[in-house]
Amino acid sequence: MRLATVLTPFDKHNLTLAAQCGVTDVTLRYPGRDLSQLAEQQQHVEAASLRVCAIEGYLPMDNIKFGTAEREADLAEMITLIEYMGRANIPVLCYNFMAGTDWVRTDIAAPSRGGALTTRFTLQAAKQAVALNINIEANNTSISEEELWSNLAWFLERILPVAEAHHVTLAMHPDDPPLAEFEGKARIMNSVESFTRLIKMSTSPAHKICFCQGTFAEMGADFPATIRELGPHIAYVHFRDIIGTVEDFTETFHDAGQTDMVAAMRAYREVGFDGPIRPDHVPQLIGEEAGEPGYTMLGRLFAFGYIRGLLQATE
Repeated sequence: MRLATVLTPFDKHNLTLAAQCGVTDVTLRYPGRDLSQLAEQQQHVEAASLRVCAIEGYLPMDNIKFGTAEREADLAEMITLIEYMGRANIPVLCYNFMAGTDWVRTDIAAPSRGGALTTRFTLQAAKQAVALNINIEANNTSISEEELWSNLAWFLERILPVAEAHHVTLAMHPDDPPLAEFEGKARIMNSVESFTRLIKMSTSPAHKICFCQGTFAEMGADFPATIRELGPHIAYVHFRDIIGTVEDFTETFHDAGQTDMVAAMRAYREVGFDGPIRPDHVPQLIGEEAGEPGYTMLGRLFAFGYIRGLLQATE
């Protein structure tokens, strides 16, 4: 396994910190149609003796998810990105199929250990939910479960041959939170069974999943068993944890959640997973209260050490 991270902000200071903590891989955020920023960031990553392992973020896919007349334009933009990734030797593209929004929380300053701040979701407060970095009111179109599966099939049929040809792996991220619907829109990547269905949609080697631990914890999944079941299809891991259920959960420090993280790491070892594994949604530590919720740096440093300890303990 390769210890990876996102860096927010992306700068030389944080690159140096990551390298000093034993990180080997960096995930970049999709910058929009102008991909020159990716090339510039990749140069900085490689100058720090690290490598870019994945791209993720707010991809141009909403028209694809909703099946609108403009979906061909979104598809063309996704193809351009994958072609670029192939030339740049960036192996993983993490995407999701949440229509009209992305990961959502109802509280971005829930108190945690020692007064650290973390994020929380409660279904009761969902009408006032904060969708981080995205306006959840931007698209009020409703969509059914059947329509989403149909639109996903349309997308995979067209994108997987391109990804395969350019040696890029598509890794599907679960819905977060994995509800049956949110804001009047169905969600389909919300259970272990839905990922089993996803896997069966194509035999392409480019067709994989992102195992976001926190989201599978929200589903109530048995972690070691689920990792063993989905293991051959896991290309990328978001290593995080929560306390609670899909209707009411709080994100935690990596050593303070409800998941047996040692058992999870052992399961990754058992299935032979050797891809990038990165900490996700870390608490904000003292002095970082003005930072981006879930993506500040000090909590990430703590997570690097914790994950490296688990890697060595299970080696």
